[in-house]
Formats: sequence, C-alpha cells, structure tokens
Amino acid sequence: MEDRVAEALARIERLDPALCAFIEVWDAEARERARTVDGRLPLAGLPFAVKGPSGIRSYAAGRLIEAGAVPVGSTAVPGPGTYWQTWGQGRHGRTVNPYRADRTPGGSSAGSAVAVAAGMVPLATGSDGAGSVRIPAAWCGVFGLKTTNGLLPSPDRTGLASAGVLARSAAEARAYLRCVLDTYEAPRPVFPVPAVFSPDLGYARPDPEVAAVVRAAVDRLVAAGVVRLDPARRPFTLLDPREAWTAIRGGGQETEARKAGVRASGVRASGVRASGVRASGVRAENDRRLDALFARTSLLLTPVTPNRPHGHEGPGELYSTALTWAFNLSGHPAASIPAGFTADGCPVGLQLVAARGADASLPEIALAAPPPAPRARPGRRVPATPAPPGAPATPWGPSPFRCGPRRCPP
Repeated sequence: MEDRVAEALARIERLDPALCAFIEVWDAEARERARTVDGRLPLAGLPFAVKGPSGIRSYAAGRLIEAGAVPVGSTAVPGPGTYWQTWGQGRHGRTVNPYRADRTPGGSSAGSAVAVAAGMVPLATGSDGAGSVRIPAAWCGVFGLKTTNGLLPSPDRTGLASAGVLARSAAEARAYLRCVLDTYEAPRPVFPVPAVFSPDLGYARPDPEVAAVVRAAVDRLVAAGVVRLDPARRPFTLLDPREAWTAIRGGGQETEARKAGVRASGVRASGVRASGVRASGVRAENDRRLDALFARTSLLLTPVTPNRPHGHEGPGELYSTALTWAFNLSGHPAASIPAGFTADGCPVGLQLVAARGADASLPEIALAAPPPAPRARPGRRVPATPAPPGAPATPWGPSPFRCGPRRCPP
C-alpha cells in the first residue's frame, strides 16, 4: 500500500513540471495515511487526486477515504485571472494535454484528466456542469463518468452540476461507484445492449474526422456484440439546449456561460436555435424525447465533443459542449470512453448515455468494449515514462485495486 502511494508521488514529481496537473501535492500526509490505512478496506492504498482546491471536502472524496483510498493532491482548474481557454492552472503553470502539449486538455476537470492520463494517479474526482468531466476525459483519452444529477451531493444550486470521476479504466470507476453510493447493486447487462447512435443530436456540426473516429468505435462495439443498434426509421434528435442551459445557469448571459466553461469548438456561438420555443420549453421537450427514447432502448451513443482539442489560444467562437450539456439539463448519467485518435494524434471520446439512475451500467458496458484503435501517427506528446507496476496496460485493463462485492463503510 505504501509502495503504491510512493510510486504515484514519484511520478507526480517527475511529470507534473511539464504537465502542470496539480495545484498542491500532499506528500507527507499521503505517505502517513498510506502507512496507517487499514489493509482490509476495499480501496486500501489506492492513490487518488481531487479536483480543485475544495475537492478534498467533497462528499465523494470523503467516501473514498473511508474506503481506504489515499488523496495525494488537488488538481488544476482554471485559476483566478487566467483565460478560461487554458482550462487549467497548476502550480507549475498552464495545464497541457499529455498527447499534444500544444492543445488544451479540456476542462474544467483539466488537472484530474491529465493526472490520470499520464499515470500519476489511477483515479481522480471531478464535477460536471456542462461536460467538465466528459470533455477532458475525451481529450485526454481516459474514462470519465458524470453521475445522475442529484445522485450525489453537489454544491451547485442550479442543479446542473453533478459529481463525477476520471479513471484509467472503467474498473476503477466501478470501484468509485461502489464506495460513494449508499446502495450499489452490480448490474448484469444483457449483451448486446440495445442502443441508438446519433452523430450530432440533430443540431451539432461534428468535425468530419472526429465523426469518423466515433463511428468506427460504434462499429467495433456492434461487431464485438456489445451493442445492437436500433434500426430507427428516423434519426434521434434533440433541440439545441444552449439557451436553456445558459438561462438556468446565469439568466442566459453569455458571460455566465463562459465562466461555466462552455466555450470551445463545435457549434458556432450564434447557435442553432429552436425557433419559437422558449428555453423552458426546450428543456421540457428534450426531456420528453429522452424519456421516450429510454422507454424503448438502454443506451444513447454520441461523440463527446464535435471537435478535437483546440490550442491554448482558445476555441474562438465555437462550443465543445454541444453534445454534453443536454444531459446536465436532463440529469442523465453519461460516460466518455476512448474512441481512438485523429490523424494528428488527438484523442476522441465516445459518449454513452443511460437512463436516470442507471449509472452503474455504464462502467460495465465500457468494460465489455474492445480497445480503441491506436493513433494513426504520433502527435507531439510530453515524453512518457513506464506505467507503475500493476497498472492496466490499456484503458480497458483490469484494475490493480480490489473493489470486491462488499460495500464500503457508510
């Protein structure tokens, strides 16, 4: 147990000056906690990171500690006085994407995604109000899960943000759910899982290469017998949720949307508006469509973002939340799994959306998925170091930590 934490701290010391994933590292405290943790606990000795300066006070962090996990530091979020487009400000500077240092890792759970992608920790907490777990998970090539809104305590008074996790594998995310939920029933998905695929939800404009990578990932799921696509006569669509999201978040003002981290490539800022439908009507209509969808199928598949990671200069007049924030409004759980890479070495994510409360099914489906296609050619990447002993070789490898059938202590 002490070795696992020591390895994590060593990797942070070695890699973080280049990646800038951490705000603080709690070296002495982590080593002492690892030395004294009860080895019978299900996550005994698991090093993990928390999102932002207040992350250690979150409900999820407390439950992970009760289960024996060891917090090693807090991860970068956009800092005071920095442009939101940098997506993270660590103790050593601007947070960078571990696959392409000239690109953003996404946000606002920027540091958590980078810390996991670089192997500094196998798991990190996050929060997701418009895609803030799923987008950095997609752009850093790791597993990310946004839980059903209201399932776990959240300080967000608007009800849009929910707790989430970023992990090297879906197995770690499953262990997270076992320990943070008061009750956890292990689902047994019947494969192939009935699913519907929508490349754009009817209003987004995906980058053609991103769309092709995601479509190939969906085809692999079908070929592997993980999902069965519904031969719907009509494509599944929603109304563009941008106005509804901004209205709830901050009175519909663009400045509030920027503070919430919604600017990035994907849908032009002018938007595709649902003509004649007020923001509240958009939310109600999308809820109706999603309720009807999940009454007949188990899974909705989309790209996580319509675009690849943008540069640190910013996203311009485009949004990357086009395909994520609809599910913050509706409250559905959603996960990002690695889909593959664009030709210039940028990771792409496939989004899995399930019915409200069906959070535990998403890691199970992800664990059954075939691994993503390798990069077509390497991008400019921060030099890699070998993964710590026992770490999974791919995002779909087995977890090196026990999660077992037993529930974590209350």
